[in-house]
Amino acid sequence: MLIHVVKPGETIQSIANDYEVPLTRLILDNGLNTPYQLVTGQCIVIANAKITYTVKQGDTLIGIASYFNVEINQILINNPFLMEKQYIYPGQTLVIAYPKKGKITTHGNTVPYIDIDTLKKTLPYLTYLSVLNYTATKEGEIITYNDDTDIIKTAKEYGVVPLMLLTTLTIQGEADIRTAYDILLNETFQNKQIDNILKILKTKGYKGINISFEYISISNFKLYETYFTKIEKRLKDEGYLVFVTINTNITNIDNQIYFERVDYTILGQLANNIIFMNYEWATNINPPSPISSIYNINAFLEYAGKLISLDRVIIGLATIGYDWELPYSAGLSRVYPLTLERAVDLARNKEVIIQFDEKSQTPFYKYMQESNGRTIEHIVWFIDARSINSLLDLVMKYKLHGIGIFNITIYNPQLWLVINSQFDIEKIK
Repeated sequence: MLIHVVKPGETIQSIANDYEVPLTRLILDNGLNTPYQLVTGQCIVIANAKITYTVKQGDTLIGIASYFNVEINQILINNPFLMEKQYIYPGQTLVIAYPKKGKITTHGNTVPYIDIDTLKKTLPYLTYLSVLNYTATKEGEIITYNDDTDIIKTAKEYGVVPLMLLTTLTIQGEADIRTAYDILLNETFQNKQIDNILKILKTKGYKGINISFEYISISNFKLYETYFTKIEKRLKDEGYLVFVTINTNITNIDNQIYFERVDYTILGQLANNIIFMNYEWATNINPPSPISSIYNINAFLEYAGKLISLDRVIIGLATIGYDWELPYSAGLSRVYPLTLERAVDLARNKEVIIQFDEKSQTPFYKYMQESNGRTIEHIVWFIDARSINSLLDLVMKYKLHGIGIFNITIYNPQLWLVINSQFDIEKIK
């Protein structure tokens, strides 16, 4: 797998010629909606196959899968354009296998109103799926927002383990630290909450729970530890998986990295997996900065690795970009969320070059915008194939359990191409 960064004057045809890759395949693999209007600095992923097959008259997917002794699912994830229309025609080239470095676990977060077609395109690439549909209240009750029956059922059909994601956040990501403390300090509320968790797990058919900790600090960590120990025992006794997602809240101040240096030892022993992930919502009140800094994540893993076995750790990646107005003023400057595709589209429309920050391994660019007679400068930070690949390098370096995606509601072909072309994705039997 190679990542090509578009240079001035290059076209999708010239890139295809240089790498001797079929033009159509390159466009499909990268999900390029405007392939003939590339942006300087944009990434194109070149995924070289280990085994390919040219479709002949009378071939079927079942027949091809049987011939190569692989599952149809493998052919679909290697040729994602088939997921929408499982139609093949003579002369079409299919990727049967990629050269792999090993296996990886993948975890995705979703909201219950995800488009079902997007869900079905994504599930073949996932090991676990956490559904953000449950908010804890201080009395131990649990608010359910939408019917997630079809999501759970569909996940199981694709061999994906569905997890109930419990948080004190609202479904829009609004914080509620008071409720978190009410639960942590009241054993009666905790017992009632556990009863309600078990009821939902049994009724809905979830395979386990993913509990989100958003407000961890050195001063309150023992409370979280006690709370999680109680939940872990009750749920594991009932045969359920117990995951925990921890918002690491890593920040940079004057070129120094800051995060809460709590002792994760006991959590690392109790949880089936720990997911370290910063949630990124449509709203963002932080100053302009890289969306996901590999430099920061590496520093955090160096710390965490001294306390817990990193083979239980799933490291998170937020698939979102932000557009900040400059100069930035907290509470006053506007910040706009962007999909990764929209971030590239905006660079094209503004005719700017996408730059790359080597330290964080993330792309960015600036542009000028006329608004009400004023010229306002903007800066955009997002992630691309290089960011994703750098995170996978950390998975290999620290022998992590896998990678987590927040969130999967928008399908990103390059994301899954970078992962799938290098790793076999674990499926739990």
